[in-house]
Amino acid sequence: MTDPDPRRWRALAVTQAAGFMSLLDVSIVNVALPSMQADLGAGAGGIQWVVSGYALTFGLSLVAGGRLGDALGRRRMFLVALSVFVLTSALAGAAPNLTWLVLARLAQGLAGGLLTPQNSGLIQDLFQGAERGKAFGVLGATIGISTAVGPIAGGLILAWFGDPQGWPWVFYVNLPIGLVALVLAMRLLPKDRPTGRADIDLVGALLLGATVLAVLLPLVRADSGGLTSLWWLFPLAIALGWLFLRWERHLVRRGRAPLLDLRLFTETPGYVAGAGIGLAYFCGFSGIWLVFAVFFQAGLGYTPLESGLAVTPFAIGSAVAAAVAGRLVDRWGRLITVLGLTAVGVGLAAVAVVLLVVPGNAAGAWIAVPMVLAGVGGGAVISPNTTLTLTSVPNRLAGVAGGVLQTGQRIGTAVGTATLAAVFYAVLGGTGRYPAAIAVALFAAVTLVAVAFALAVRDLRMARRVPQGG
Repeated sequence: MTDPDPRRWRALAVTQAAGFMSLLDVSIVNVALPSMQADLGAGAGGIQWVVSGYALTFGLSLVAGGRLGDALGRRRMFLVALSVFVLTSALAGAAPNLTWLVLARLAQGLAGGLLTPQNSGLIQDLFQGAERGKAFGVLGATIGISTAVGPIAGGLILAWFGDPQGWPWVFYVNLPIGLVALVLAMRLLPKDRPTGRADIDLVGALLLGATVLAVLLPLVRADSGGLTSLWWLFPLAIALGWLFLRWERHLVRRGRAPLLDLRLFTETPGYVAGAGIGLAYFCGFSGIWLVFAVFFQAGLGYTPLESGLAVTPFAIGSAVAAAVAGRLVDRWGRLITVLGLTAVGVGLAAVAVVLLVVPGNAAGAWIAVPMVLAGVGGGAVISPNTTLTLTSVPNRLAGVAGGVLQTGQRIGTAVGTATLAAVFYAVLGGTGRYPAAIAVALFAAVTLVAVAFALAVRDLRMARRVPQGG
């Protein structure tokens, strides 16, 4: 066993800064969409592709990005992807029209998807033993916090640079962060020692990409009738997924390197359970930010900044809990995830009740305490679950394992956002009352979180029946 790299913690800080930036771009743009629409003279359907396009290409490239890192070297892939992400951020900010902006966002999402799996792969390479659990805790905290602070960051940027002309700074803010991270990564990341063969499974990449696209496209277009007009893509996704699995097994039988080694699911302890928990939790967790933004801005007349500040307690609770949970997961294991999911469910249910009964602008202040509780729970879910899911993955599969896990979370985000938005608008259309709409949507989120809770409890019981090391 080689001595650990003395620069490993500094290298982790650099990779997480870049990862935070790419994940933040999933949500930060939401609050700036009205500004972009007004400044560029775009229609509502077209401007939505600024968000949808990024989500699509991000989700499509995650597994391929992980495989490329495993095969060609994580440092190389990290530097290339980060460079492209910085460049496309500049292009998005400089967009003179909607077409330019959407194309830049498609390329930016592709770069983000290639960048993200390198983070988990580098942790596998740089850390061992208990330190690996702490490092995965940092990764989990990055994922959770980046999702939660996006609305706040977007609101602050628009407040500082003005509305509507300040929207380019939602993208330009990536430039100094990305350039500093690029310089430090070149100095701190270890030289590549590729862990796999350089041949890339192009057929598998196309089949998996088509499968993910067929799942995500109706979901990200749900607000413009995607679920009714594109429903036929769901059965197509099942057929494509079946073909993908057949092809991957065929490659393994022939002794070639598949895009996704299916032994990741059959021979890696905790991976299937953790991926399922992550998928279910992100269905409930990620969808709440859109309905919160609509409720506070359209329902209560909050500014984008005020709307972001109303959900800040969640981000604060999540940040604190993630730092603590990363250190406890080695001793508590799956129990900490169960407790975290309980706190999320109770916190969101309490927020629903408060928003239903507290009138007017005071609602934002009244939800602070239950939002902190939900945030603490979220910090105790994402960080430990990431650790428990990836810690037993062999180094040769580390990149693709992280890509698959993130793909599940992106699909969960799309499912949750479409579901909660549909529930919110259905109740709003039927009652005309924003408090009723947000309350029902939040109880729907609690139901989705309960699915993750059931999976976590099942995994906890199984772990107690099979002692570690036995």
